[in-house]
Amino acid sequence: MQENNKQKLTLFALTWPLFIELFLHMLMGNADTLMLSLYSDNSVAAVGVANQILSLVVVMFGFIATGTAILVAQNLGAKNELAAAQVSVISLGANFAFGVILSIGVFFTSKQLLQLMDLPSELMGEADSYLKIVGGLSFVQALIMTIGAILRSYGFTKDAMYVTIGMNLLNVIGNYLFIFGTFGFPELGVTGVAISTSISKCVGLIVITVLLFKRIPYKLDIFKIFKMPVHHLKNLLAIGLPAAGEQLSYNASQMMITYFIAMLGTEALTTRVYAFNLMMFIYLFAIAIGQGTQILIGHQIGARKYEEAYTRGLKSLRLGILISFICALVFSIFSKPLLSIFTSNENILALGSILIWMTIILEPGRAFNIVIINSLRGTGDVKFPVIVGIISMWGVAVALSYILGIHFGLGLIGVWIAFIADEWIRGILMLRRWKSKVWMNKNFIYDKENIA
Repeated sequence: MQENNKQKLTLFALTWPLFIELFLHMLMGNADTLMLSLYSDNSVAAVGVANQILSLVVVMFGFIATGTAILVAQNLGAKNELAAAQVSVISLGANFAFGVILSIGVFFTSKQLLQLMDLPSELMGEADSYLKIVGGLSFVQALIMTIGAILRSYGFTKDAMYVTIGMNLLNVIGNYLFIFGTFGFPELGVTGVAISTSISKCVGLIVITVLLFKRIPYKLDIFKIFKMPVHHLKNLLAIGLPAAGEQLSYNASQMMITYFIAMLGTEALTTRVYAFNLMMFIYLFAIAIGQGTQILIGHQIGARKYEEAYTRGLKSLRLGILISFICALVFSIFSKPLLSIFTSNENILALGSILIWMTIILEPGRAFNIVIINSLRGTGDVKFPVIVGIISMWGVAVALSYILGIHFGLGLIGVWIAFIADEWIRGILMLRRWKSKVWMNKNFIYDKENIA
C-alpha cells in the first residue's frame, strides 16, 4: 500500500468522516420525511412502509460489504495487495449479481410485498410506485455499499463521505423540484421522490466508481473474476452471513418489542418513536468509532500485530463509553426542548424525558457492543457475537420487555430497563471474549504464494 495511505490510518482520521457520513444518512432521511409531509401525510406513510421493505433489502446487501471491509483490511495489513484486489473484485461481482436478482424480485412483487405489510388501499398506489422505482434499482445501492467498504478499508473514508454529501444534496434538490413541481418540473409527489432518490444514487455510483479505480494502487481485473481463488468468496460468506443473521435477528426482535409497546397504546408508541429518533444521534459516535476501529484492527491482524490490536480495541472501547456517556448526559439535560421539536403533548414530553435520562445508563452499554463487536469482526471472530447476540436479544430484551413492560405494568420504562440489561449483559460477555484473545486464531489471511 502506498505510504500516504498508511498515514491516514489513525482512529481520528478514519472516524470523523464516518461520523459525518452516518449523520448525513440520518439527517437526510428525516429531510425526506419533512419535505413529503409538506406535500401529503398519506405520502409520508406510503414511503415509510415501502422503506421498511427496502431496509431489509439493504441488510441483505450489507453482508457482502461487511465481509469485504474485513478481508480487504486484513490483506492490506499483511501486504497482500493482490489478495485485497481479488477480494474487491469478487465482492463487487457477488453483490452486483445478488443486487440484480433482488432488484428484479422487488420490482415484480412490489404490490404483493406491500400487501403483506397490510398497507391500506388508499396508500397502495404511491407506495407501489416508490417501491418499484427505488427497489428496482436497489442493485445500485449494493454496489455503492461495496465500493464504500473497499475505499474505507484502504483508508479513504473521506472519499465515501464526500460522495454521500453529494448524493444527499442532489436528493434534496431533486425532491424540491419533483415533489412540488418547481421551475416548471412536473409535480410528481412520491414518484418524484423515487426518481430523485434513484438519480442521486446513480450519480453517486458513477463518482465512487471513478474514485475506486483512481485510488486503488493495484489493478482491479474485473474481467478475470471467474479465474480468481474461490476461497475469497467462501471467506466473504463466512464473515457476512453471520453478520446478516445478527442484523435480521435484531430487526425481528425490535418488531416484536414494538408489538408489545403497541399494546400500551398510541401514546406509548409515539413516545418510543420520538425517543429513538434522539437516541440514534447519541450512538452515532460509537458506531463511527466501532467502524474505524474495525478497519485499524483488520490491518493490525493482517500484519500479525496482535498485541497492538488488543490494546487498540480496549482504547477504542474506553473512548466509545466516555463519548456515549457525555452525549447521553447532554441530550438528557436538554431532553424536553429536544422532544418539543416533535410534539407538544405533555404526557409524551414527560415520559420521553425519563427515557432519554435512562440512556445515560443504556448508551455506554451499547458502546460496549458496538465497539467490541466491530473489533472482533476486524479479527475475523464473527460467530461468537452472533450467537450471544441472538440469545440476548430474544432471551433478555424481548422477554424482559414483556415481563417488565406488560406483565408488571412498567410500560416503556420497563422496556428501557430490558434494553439496558440486554446491552450490558452482551457487552460484558463481548469484553470477556476480547480479553480471552481467542480471536488471535480467527483471521482469514493466506500466504502470498497461495493467493495467485
